[in-house]
Amino acid sequence: MSTEIKAPVFPESVAEGTVATWHKQPGEACSRDELIVDIETDKVVLEVVAPADGVIEEILKGEGDTVESGEVVGTFKEGAAGESKPAAKDEGGKEEGKKEEASEEPAKSSGEAILSPAARKLAEENDVNPDAVKGTGKDGRVTKEDVQNHIDAGKSSGSTSAAQEKPAGDMPQVDLGSGERPEKRVPMTRLRASIAKRLVNAQQTAAMLTTFNEVNMGPVMELRKQYKESFEKRHGVKLGFMSFFTKAATEALKRFPAVNASIDGNDMVYHGYQDIGIAVSSDRGLVVPVVRDTDALGLADIEKKIVEYGTKAKDGKLGIEEMTGGTFTITNGGIFGSLISTPILNPPQTAILGMHKIQERPMAVNGKVEIQPMMYLALSYDHRMIDGKEAVQFLVAIKEMLEDPARILLDV
Repeated sequence: MSTEIKAPVFPESVAEGTVATWHKQPGEACSRDELIVDIETDKVVLEVVAPADGVIEEILKGEGDTVESGEVVGTFKEGAAGESKPAAKDEGGKEEGKKEEASEEPAKSSGEAILSPAARKLAEENDVNPDAVKGTGKDGRVTKEDVQNHIDAGKSSGSTSAAQEKPAGDMPQVDLGSGERPEKRVPMTRLRASIAKRLVNAQQTAAMLTTFNEVNMGPVMELRKQYKESFEKRHGVKLGFMSFFTKAATEALKRFPAVNASIDGNDMVYHGYQDIGIAVSSDRGLVVPVVRDTDALGLADIEKKIVEYGTKAKDGKLGIEEMTGGTFTITNGGIFGSLISTPILNPPQTAILGMHKIQERPMAVNGKVEIQPMMYLALSYDHRMIDGKEAVQFLVAIKEMLEDPARILLDV
């Protein structure tokens, strides 16, 4: 029986998508719930899985084609026997990749692992030897998650290759080929195009200014050092800096409602809640998942949410509902070494806070020069909504709470 393969129903904020990758080809066997095609939108990648055991009968929309919500992209024949891809033969004439009847795992002649297309692409981008990755998929297949876990394990052990030692979120290396002046033209992904459009729109429509200040991170670092082990033991998550900044920003937003507002046409919308977006860099580009109702969350709850979103962003599993809304945004360029920058607004929000690298600098303290761990803070804001006085006072409030964390608890 033939059934239609349809693109997922897109949310109202997404008009169309693009066929990113067909993981199965016509005539190739598919297992129920096995990934067959990725549909990329301007926010997330949506996965379409096989409805049953069978084969892909026909592909109607090729990779790179534009599709609308619910549009038919191919046909699927349920219950049909699939054809395996032509298997290579080793020197002894034995076919590789075929499953031995008496074995639970597929045969791997010449040390060749069986990878899913997404896993093979990730392995090639990061110069990972597939044979070194332990597969957890069906019949020992190496999945994308297996490759990513192998990369992460290599980073934590310090035994990574040069390609794996690049900062998290770096764009994959592009093979330019050979030649004296090589070039390669690559279509911009929908997510990258959407980011570009939003950033340019923010600069063209908002009266954007940036104010700066600096904060002594010594008190937070000392507090973190003192309670780091007991915090992780009790809550099962590490105590980072982002939760302190999120709580400090939450308290400051309550004091300065205009910074927590948004602009809708000629209307100014004030929000009685704090939903803070945390900018996360992924292989596909910058995404901003939203931690909601931060006023009601403790440091541990915020850290858990940030870890959850970071993992989902890395695996391309963030949902659209997790990235919509938000009343304020925090971005941390310091993890890549940025000392100071001017972050761009995330419309329709009216402000964004930029964190940066912690740098030891000589500072005057009570008439004496002392070395202090300092961080520059940047607040970009829309002057149509926020006056300079409010912006400066908002940033000073964050500075004071971070330099004396008891203020966050006491709300002073």
